[in-house]
Amino acid sequence: MLPVFVRSGERVRQPVESMPGVHQTSVDEMLRDAEDATAAGVGGILLFGIPDHKDAVGSEAWNDDGPVQQAVRALKRELPQLVVITDVCLCEYTDHGHCGVVRRATGDVDNDATLELLAREAVSHARAGADIVAPSDMMDGRVAAIRRALDEHHFTDTAILSYAAKFAGPFYGPFREAAESTPQFGDRRSYQIDAGNAEEALREVWLDIEEGADMVMVKPASPFLDIIHRVKHETGYPVAAYQVSGEFAMIRAAADKGWIDCERVMMESLLGIRRAGADVIITYFAREAARLLAGNSPGR
Repeated sequence: MLPVFVRSGERVRQPVESMPGVHQTSVDEMLRDAEDATAAGVGGILLFGIPDHKDAVGSEAWNDDGPVQQAVRALKRELPQLVVITDVCLCEYTDHGHCGVVRRATGDVDNDATLELLAREAVSHARAGADIVAPSDMMDGRVAAIRRALDEHHFTDTAILSYAAKFAGPFYGPFREAAESTPQFGDRRSYQIDAGNAEEALREVWLDIEEGADMVMVKPASPFLDIIHRVKHETGYPVAAYQVSGEFAMIRAAADKGWIDCERVMMESLLGIRRAGADVIITYFAREAARLLAGNSPGR
């Protein structure tokens, strides 16, 4: 699966400095990338949206004419065979950069007040035609709230890929540049998982499964191969793993210095994630890896 960052406009292709080869794109440019990915053998796209305007509650997240919604409609029209997944979170849409509604008095994220907004976002994505919605906020109860809202609006076939074991940590830095979602105060440790707490990760996974998740995700991937293995072994559920921006950027940077062979390290890192038990890998290397697997790499 290839993650992409989409924003409004036309012929927009803005490079992300910390992620060589990754861009923020308008819908027309995103379609070019999606066509290239499909030709390479990539099976799906994970969409992140960058709005023109942000506010305290992230109201652009459920704008039916927002960049993600436009991108979904374009993809389903032009590339109907491609699986379209949408990230469901508020961090890209809020002016404070947190994944939920913030209580003014305390600065804490209000878990329960956030659930209704996430559900509205998921329904908007489903209405546009998303095959799968992927809540990444880590609010308690959000899978149940989203499933209930989707069913009430007759989107019973829209699947939920839950970011069930999403760990707080330093591997997301480049992503926050790409998604323009850096928290303006504090951090996300109050609602993401501590890196040392494997048991909490498994509890979160089981809770999301009980609430109706169709698939579960572990993020980041490489530092948590043991969690990927445990989730697959103990649940038997379809497991996705996200090779996040920091993992990608480190490989790219070392390769650019000539210290490692980019293709070999890329493929070994992905093989390790797959061997740990991931059924789906979300990676910024998706196009390059697909070409190598198909034997269509330039220069081969």
